[in-house]
Amino acid sequence: MSDRPADIIADADCIVMAVPSAYTAATLEGLDRKALQGKRVLSAIKGILPEQNLLLNEYLHREFSFPLADYYTVMGPCHAEEVAAEKLSYLTFSGQDETSTRELASYFTTDYLNTITNQDVYGVQYAAVLKNIYALGAGIAHGLEYGDNFLSVLIANCADEMAGFLQKVGIRHAGVVGIHEGPEDPVSHRRQANYAASVYLGDLLVTCYSLYSRNRTFGNMIGKGYSVKAAQLELNMVAEGYNASKCIYLINKDIKAEMPIAGMIYRILWENVKAGSGFKQIEPYLV
Repeated sequence: MSDRPADIIADADCIVMAVPSAYTAATLEGLDRKALQGKRVLSAIKGILPEQNLLLNEYLHREFSFPLADYYTVMGPCHAEEVAAEKLSYLTFSGQDETSTRELASYFTTDYLNTITNQDVYGVQYAAVLKNIYALGAGIAHGLEYGDNFLSVLIANCADEMAGFLQKVGIRHAGVVGIHEGPEDPVSHRRQANYAASVYLGDLLVTCYSLYSRNRTFGNMIGKGYSVKAAQLELNMVAEGYNASKCIYLINKDIKAEMPIAGMIYRILWENVKAGSGFKQIEPYLV
């Protein structure tokens, strides 16, 4: 079997993409512009392509004229280590067409994998990007030896900040961040489950708290005084939140959402602000 992306894509009806966002463009480089015609793409990428500052679906549309109707995402909250250990986890699938999205989700459903579907393609991607940034912040706080009391307030404020950004980019479910029930089903008149509880708030929580979290681990090293380069070498894995912090900072120049936490994480990582002094500046914003 070939390991060339062009050959794999030619033989596939649906392509699952799980390449770190920083390497996605290079992976697809050289593909014919018509290579994705008639295919479905399922993205497990939780980042923005940093060179282009685009979500994957935006990049695919620009480079391959790929339609959003054939684009799907699979998000958490779940860590691969627990999925491999067959511990009960939840996956969230998003796509414009509800029937097709449910079909894709069904291929992943097992005794230990529950699947949730929605049509919020942009919202879940932005939420996944943001939660990685905030997980870096949670790690920095841990490295600075803040306690659980502070961390709980920090993460609660991160959830609120995330909601503000998502609302600014037009995501209609952003205001709930997983707290309220969803809309009423027109046939059964029962309240629909609110998927945002899992893919927005749940993914934020697990990424900020779990010891499996690469972003939390990376942030912890920054809080302990590692340089960015030293932390990258020590981690030896991709922490998506590092590039994402710069991408969101640039995007927010136009969006103009109130983002003191994400903004400070960007400055700590990219502008050499000391972690300790940076978090002292964050403290007054937390409520």
